[in-house]
Amino acid sequence: MTDGAVVRVVATAGHVDHGKSTLVQALTGTDPDRWAEEKARGLTIDLGFASARLPSGATVAFVDVPGHTRFLKNMLAGVGAVQACVFVVAATEGWKPQSEEHLRILDLLGVEHGLVALTKVGLVDDDTAELAVLELAERVAGTFLADAEVVPVDAVHGTGLPALTAALDRLVRATPPAPDRGRPRLWVDRSFAPKGAGTVVTGTLGHGALAVDDEVVVLPSRRPARIRRLQSLHVDVDRIGPGTRVAVNLSGIDHGDVGRGDALVTQDGWHTTTTVDALLTTLPTLGHPVSRRGAHLLHLGSGELPVRLRVLGDDAIEPGATAPVRVHLPRPLPLVPGDRFVLRDAGRGETVGGGEVLDVDPVRPASHARPDRSIDRVVAERGWVEVEHLERLTGVHRAPDVGRWTVDPAELARTREELRGAVAAAGPHGLDLAPMDERRRAVLDTLDDVVRDAGRARVAAEDHAEPFADHPWLAAVEAEPFAPPPPDGVEPSDLQALTRAGLVVRTGSVWFAASAIETAAARVADLLATRPEGVTVAEVREALGTSRKYVIPLLTHFDETGRTRRRGDHRIAGPRLAVGR
Repeated sequence: MTDGAVVRVVATAGHVDHGKSTLVQALTGTDPDRWAEEKARGLTIDLGFASARLPSGATVAFVDVPGHTRFLKNMLAGVGAVQACVFVVAATEGWKPQSEEHLRILDLLGVEHGLVALTKVGLVDDDTAELAVLELAERVAGTFLADAEVVPVDAVHGTGLPALTAALDRLVRATPPAPDRGRPRLWVDRSFAPKGAGTVVTGTLGHGALAVDDEVVVLPSRRPARIRRLQSLHVDVDRIGPGTRVAVNLSGIDHGDVGRGDALVTQDGWHTTTTVDALLTTLPTLGHPVSRRGAHLLHLGSGELPVRLRVLGDDAIEPGATAPVRVHLPRPLPLVPGDRFVLRDAGRGETVGGGEVLDVDPVRPASHARPDRSIDRVVAERGWVEVEHLERLTGVHRAPDVGRWTVDPAELARTREELRGAVAAAGPHGLDLAPMDERRRAVLDTLDDVVRDAGRARVAAEDHAEPFADHPWLAAVEAEPFAPPPPDGVEPSDLQALTRAGLVVRTGSVWFAASAIETAAARVADLLATRPEGVTVAEVREALGTSRKYVIPLLTHFDETGRTRRRGDHRIAGPRLAVGR
């Protein structure tokens, strides 16, 4: 299987005993009920998996979920990452309580594609089947299944299976591929240890690709592991893209240290959080408002978590309404805005509602929070955000405004004006950059009217004249290049500025004009052009017409800067001396 193959993960859904598993077995040849207890009771208890190649060449990977209300937790673990569904309703019984709950759950999770299989039509007459179709149309009105194909089928007798296969093919090809954002995340729905294989976890891969030998981390435990082997639909692969059922053979971790609800991610690819702001939509059939009171369970990814809930703004959310909430998780999870969830009331044993994550790292107190999916809001609340961190917070990559940061426009304008004022106030000496942080240095680079030179920032002059170029002591050392006067009486700040500006060079206890350094280097190069074996201090002193007091510091400077190298009593050419040019 390659990344280009069309594969879609499709969940079954519907009331208990309406024939979901029987239908999957008829379509794929695989019994999705894995447990002996399931086979003995004729009842799906946990998730089952099977796949089939369709006439177009596309592949459908089924996640078969239990329909009994007692196993709703397992059902929710299986539908968190699916792309489409086959909604199953038996013609013999019609719409039932779990039919309604499963449909609402799929709607809350944002599933947008599906078809309806009207099963067991061989057990009813035509009029009953027709009435069942009419009831279906009423029940799914206003949901994502409103315009879905309805296919009558009887898996036991084979009636309608070719039509259902053709409808599945159309569904798979109409369902868009899962987006690849370069940050893989696998919500684990099974963990086991086959004999001789070590730890294997399975799930539906999202957000990015995995490859053999990738280093990964299991969250929330943060245990590291390495991918030893990958398998998708029973075929070994070296690499697998998002939107695919995958089994991952891990090394470096025991299967008991990873389980359902954990996430497999790459190193440093995700922001983990224990607090999120989200948008919650409550079910219109709910018989009471939703508030912070109650024992709430959050179903997200493949896990179920007890959470604390706070409604933002109002005290409660009425049935059928939508409002922002703050959710406190019991353990850190790798989340991103847009992640979907379902909320249930543990005490009442009912589905409350569901929605999507808006902010995975809220910084404002709940009383002032106004969450949404806006990236500008995330930046404005922080002022400065590194672009890599911003991508982890929002799932969206933005080009930096300054350096490696995205910056709130108001904060950037304020910082620019603050720096312009500080540079102007520093005058011709310039603003010392040493104590300045990296952010402000990055902003300085964006200011056209400021120049940086020798560790200081100054207002750019039109002629770019050096403010100390006419200093009287500089004129004196230039007049006596190889016997310069000491800086007696020169202000320490002026001496520091002249040195930083590169107008004078200190070596030992002597200050030379920069022009004198270059002239001396040229004369030493001329000497070495005729004497490549080296020159002595006396020969250099004679060439410059000065004394050892000045020649020794000069040659020491040349040794330190790579223009000469000392060999006994001689100096030979260093790598930075242009000899014979």
